[in-house]
Amino acid sequence: MSEVQVVRGEMQPWTDRTSPRPALAALLTDVVPANRRTLILGPHAPQLIESVLAHSADVTILVRSVADAQQLGEDFGPCLQVIAGALDGLQTPPYDVVIASDGLDRVLGYDSADLSWSERLAAVAALAAPDAVVVLGLENEFSLLNLLDSRPAAERHGDDEWRPLHDDPSRPVSVEQLRTALPWTAEVYADFASRTYVRADVAANARPGEFPTRLAVAALEQTDVPLLSPAHEGVDTAARAGLLGSIPTGWLAVIGAQPSHDIYTETADTVLTADQNLTGWDTTISGEPVPATELSFDPGVVPATVSAGVSVESVLFRLASAEDVPGFRKLAADLGDWVTESRVVLRWDDVVYDGESFAHGVSGWVTEEPVEKEDLLAAAWVRFHERLVGQHRRHPWPPWMLGDDLVSAWLGMSGVEAPEQTPATSPDTPPATSEQVARGKEIARALDEVLGTATGTVDVRTALAEAEAAKHELFELKGHVYGLERTLGFRNKAMKTRENRIRELRGQLQKVTAAHERIRGSRTYAVSRVIFHAAQVRKPKVVARKISRKIDRKIRKR
Repeated sequence: MSEVQVVRGEMQPWTDRTSPRPALAALLTDVVPANRRTLILGPHAPQLIESVLAHSADVTILVRSVADAQQLGEDFGPCLQVIAGALDGLQTPPYDVVIASDGLDRVLGYDSADLSWSERLAAVAALAAPDAVVVLGLENEFSLLNLLDSRPAAERHGDDEWRPLHDDPSRPVSVEQLRTALPWTAEVYADFASRTYVRADVAANARPGEFPTRLAVAALEQTDVPLLSPAHEGVDTAARAGLLGSIPTGWLAVIGAQPSHDIYTETADTVLTADQNLTGWDTTISGEPVPATELSFDPGVVPATVSAGVSVESVLFRLASAEDVPGFRKLAADLGDWVTESRVVLRWDDVVYDGESFAHGVSGWVTEEPVEKEDLLAAAWVRFHERLVGQHRRHPWPPWMLGDDLVSAWLGMSGVEAPEQTPATSPDTPPATSEQVARGKEIARALDEVLGTATGTVDVRTALAEAEAAKHELFELKGHVYGLERTLGFRNKAMKTRENRIRELRGQLQKVTAAHERIRGSRTYAVSRVIFHAAQVRKPKVVARKISRKIDRKIRKR
């Protein structure tokens, strides 16, 4: 463990949270010169510190938290000089390399002077030699995530961050303002959620559906910020206006060195770098990915050159929004002809279309064994259905034709014949279409899990749309319940009428029965019965002789 030096402005007890940033580590590896005296300002993940230590002989890190400084001293030992304190308390000779990729928001303590962003930048410039390499991060207050954040401004940064001067007029909020504020000539990268770094001029020329825009959308979709509306809409609109470089979560300025690549992006624990050429993008992948549960990332299936076209998903969205069903059907048929049995999981948001042919993008997620063409198409169409319907996009199909029926229709457009309909054996038996896309749903669900989009937060617009749909459904159910209650009321009244009538008839029956019993017990009734039976006698003389004999027998017995 190395000894921790303490300067003015240290904070204790305190700790600053950091997270690994593989793409930034790869960028630092390209720009940090070897064997130079290096200063790291602010909290940085151990992975970033290791990438700097691998190139520099004399590395010093300044963190304001004493607890963080002690932990760094234990982790890196004497190869890293650790200083606990604030930026305004550090007084040392200039450094050859200054790295402040975390920005200048977490370099002051609660006892520090009230320095603005430009004053903090001046303090950093004083610590850098005239020909120093400087890497400076800046959070973008005009970022799309910041504009769409549903939380109030006072709740976006809690006490665990302690970022002073949130409202600073001297703070740059655009690429041009950042370049103007810096006392050096800088190469600026657009930082999308610390997962993707795109050169600012490349981002400015990107359009919807193109490679940089697809990477930006993928990076922003994995954030857990509660949004007012989906981020992809704002990204596509900004790209269409040539403003993709103006709406990232932040920027990274590199001074005194030229990065090797146009794009650095993180994917499946690997880092993909890309350089623009005349026909597309040259890509390379470094790092060993960690296999997932159902799917794994295979760098070998990622093409070395990616086409400069747009994604198939973007084209399908446009055709669906324009209600161009023939064009949609033709593109789906062409996709069906292009797809073959493979281990690579199909994603329409990664398959590139140049107007004539299709090509795989940089998604290297594969299955363990080759998958049939029909299952790959089913997985791609299931995922497209979730993104089309889940994002409430316009489409020409009726609202009741959703789910398996719509996916089966798209599969039919791609040349996959629907299975024969089987009779249902019970009310819970799923239709044949559900059996057809079941495997596709499994693959699509596994892909969403490894991409980190399965448990994404629901934006407010979607929540409001779902609430409105639930309200409409509740209104219809209330009407249905009212109709049932009215019918039941009518039936209840009819049953009460019948019950009253039955009671009346029962009372009348009791009265008649009582009267009948009284009549049966009277002598008149007995005489009438005798007369009745006498009237039934057909031979009176025979009856008289029988009666006479019976009377004689009774007399003799006496």
